[in-house]
Amino acid sequence: MYILGIESSCDESGVALVKFDRFNAAPVCAGSLSFEPELPQLLAHALHTQIEMHQPYGGVVPELASRDHIQRIIPLLNEVLSASGVGIAQVDLVAYTKGPGLAGALLVGAGVAASLAASMNLPLLGIHHLEGHLLSPFLSANPPTFPFVCLLVSGGHTQLMSVQSMGQYELLGESVDDAAGEAFDKSAKLLGLDYPGGAALSKLAALGNPKAFNFPRPLMHSGRLDFSFAGLKTSVLTQVNKMSEKEIEASKNDLAASVQAAIVEVLVKKSLMAIKQTKLKTLVVAGGVGANQSLRETMSKECSKIGGKVYFPELYLCTDNGAMIAMAAAMRVQYGIETGTKHYGFDVKPRWSLAELVN
Repeated sequence: MYILGIESSCDESGVALVKFDRFNAAPVCAGSLSFEPELPQLLAHALHTQIEMHQPYGGVVPELASRDHIQRIIPLLNEVLSASGVGIAQVDLVAYTKGPGLAGALLVGAGVAASLAASMNLPLLGIHHLEGHLLSPFLSANPPTFPFVCLLVSGGHTQLMSVQSMGQYELLGESVDDAAGEAFDKSAKLLGLDYPGGAALSKLAALGNPKAFNFPRPLMHSGRLDFSFAGLKTSVLTQVNKMSEKEIEASKNDLAASVQAAIVEVLVKKSLMAIKQTKLKTLVVAGGVGANQSLRETMSKECSKIGGKVYFPELYLCTDNGAMIAMAAAMRVQYGIETGTKHYGFDVKPRWSLAELVN
């Protein structure tokens, strides 16, 4: 079975094609099978990022993002079909990102997906963007197995989930204000770094002293698994306001390293708490912040100390991409949760809680 995935939730246009063998398996219950099916195979994927376009504005401009998706998706689709050697007539299901994300951007992907599915009388399946990230490590050469704890650190979302099986998710904790990705980006902006700030801050952090500035670790000792990074951003602002431009420039590496150290320590400590509470020994870290090298190294080291194992998607899968959308759709079909619809009056959900997917 061939499944086409389309991603357009923000500032990346992504298209991918996955394949898995059809089989007759009756689910024990929704989201659970009597055996683990073979994972879908990624045949081809293509991605276009809008970073260069948004850079002069210091952030994503929704209208520009939507217009660019319109221009990119069909060429990306043709690129994927050509690379995979699969004809469009062989596609069995079309999946797209239904939400959350920017409304206009989501509508572009949904419109293309619905039109394509309707023209070929194929089922159409809307996928939750965060579920795509959550399942992205299954595309890796060394994939995890259920159950596991998942740390989702994607854009404006920071969440800890208990994942028992496909579609069986329990929210353990989440950001109550700024997410980790926002803390990286906003702190970077305060330091005068170019968009995308998080990646720029991480590069400087590798050259600095993480103990140079004692920034707060919000909710670290609360006993809860929720996150709060707004206070960290305020602390960075206060520190920067105390310094002259010359002092900021001279201390940029140390400021960046200290900000990163605070964010990473909170993410690691909370994840270890979640592992302890759930008694699960496997941790999955997914989303854009999951590409941070300091987080990867620290999380791997600390998990190994308690006999746990952590899984990260490959770096190219940390950003928004069509592969994770196609994978999520394929696994939903495999586990008997959804098969798609032939009602092509598409809709999107700019605000959509992952908790709504629990079966």
